[in-house]
Amino acid sequence: MTRYETGMRVRREVLGDAHVDRAEAAKTDFDQAFQGLITESAWGTVWASDAISRRERSMLTLALLAATGNFAEIPMHVRATANTGASQADVLEAFQHVAIYAGVPKANHAIKLAKETFAEMEQGA
Repeated sequence: MTRYETGMRVRREVLGDAHVDRAEAAKTDFDQAFQGLITESAWGTVWASDAISRRERSMLTLALLAATGNFAEIPMHVRATANTGASQADVLEAFQHVAIYAGVPKANHAIKLAKETFAEMEQGA
């Protein structure tokens, strides 16, 4: 299996078929190379590694997204916790680390996004 094929498999396992299908349908000639890059590197290499669990990787990803202010990606990765095994308590622990090491405002905004996303998930959205 190629790194791209591994990446697509892992991406689907973590984010779900519906999300990946929507992303693939939105792909154009303009961003095709970029989509290939993240599929191979993020999903086919980093997320495919078994050096740490998907639960741990999910928590790290959410903390890094919050700490770096990449808030647009947080809801997607909160939804992915349904597939990674990270609990709501795990997500809160990750964001508490963000508060201490990267700043309370970033953690506060990440927690707001997580609360909204978990509520949507509970409603089936």
